[in-house]
Amino acid sequence: MNTYKRRDEILRILRESNTPMSGTELAKLFSVSRQVIVQDIAVIRAQGQNILATSKGYITPEVDLRPKTEVSIVCKHEGYDQMEEELKILIDAGAKVIDVIIRHPIYGEIRSSLMIQSRMDIEEFMDKIRKKQAEPLASLTRGEHIHTLEFANDKTYRKIIDELSKKGFLVRGDKE
Repeated sequence: MNTYKRRDEILRILRESNTPMSGTELAKLFSVSRQVIVQDIAVIRAQGQNILATSKGYITPEVDLRPKTEVSIVCKHEGYDQMEEELKILIDAGAKVIDVIIRHPIYGEIRSSLMIQSRMDIEEFMDKIRKKQAEPLASLTRGEHIHTLEFANDKTYRKIIDELSKKGFLVRGDKE
């Protein structure tokens, strides 16, 4: 299969998949290295296609025509348990957690895509962090971090702010 056909197939597979696909999975499908897939994804993106790299693999975002609100909230907490509790509050209220951002005093803004929208996503994310014994990004900023959230209505936003405030996790919620 030539390079152009492979890139077309990668895009087709990602569009038809309901779950993210890792570079390793795609590499096995096409009998190429993961680095070749990374380069293919970069070229496909440069051609204007929207492909997101998440901690679970590559996805093409679904087009959802329902109106959405996107906000950033600043939170602070420590440890895996509080991180998991925070994510559950967000998801249970009806939000999608787009990313996590920290503002590092030396390196500036560091952002990582999360795309967490279900309890199962939280479970998989937390399992991966615990198994790797990975430190959360927020450990670089004494627990303070920012989440970009997406949700359908103000009721969801108010519930999130209320629940995070009760737990002492909320530093600030900013409507954008």
